[in-house]
Amino acid sequence: MDVKAGDVFRWERTFREEEVLQFAELTGDKGRHHVERDEKGRLMIHGFLTASIGTKLGGDMNYIARELVSEFLRPVFSGDTVSCEMTVTEVTQQEGYKQVSVKLIYRNQDGKEVLTGASRGIIRD
Repeated sequence: MDVKAGDVFRWERTFREEEVLQFAELTGDKGRHHVERDEKGRLMIHGFLTASIGTKLGGDMNYIARELVSEFLRPVFSGDTVSCEMTVTEVTQQEGYKQVSVKLIYRNQDGKEVLTGASRGIIRD
C-alpha cells in the first residue's frame, strides 16, 4: 500500500457484551467492571479492545507497529459505537521499507473523544 503524510483512514464498530466477555477470557483481565453490569446494564469495554479498532486500520496498511502510546480519556461500554480516525503524519522511505508515524483519535457515538494515541512503525516494500 502506498501511503503518504496526510492520508486519513477510518473504521468504526459497535461493541457487544459477548465480545467483552470473550476478551476477558482471552486476556485474563476479569476486573469487576468488565464482567459485572453497571447500573445501566452495561459492561465496560477493555481499553485494549477499544484500541483494537486502530489495529484493524494498521492491518489494512500492512503496518507493523514498533511503538504505541495511548491515552484513555473516558470509558466505553457495551452497545457503544466507536470510530477511529488514523492520520498518517510522517512517511520516510528507507531501503526495503517505509518508516511511518500515525496519530489516532477514537470517538464514541456522541462524538466525544474516548482514546487518543500515536504510533511509529514500518511498512515493508
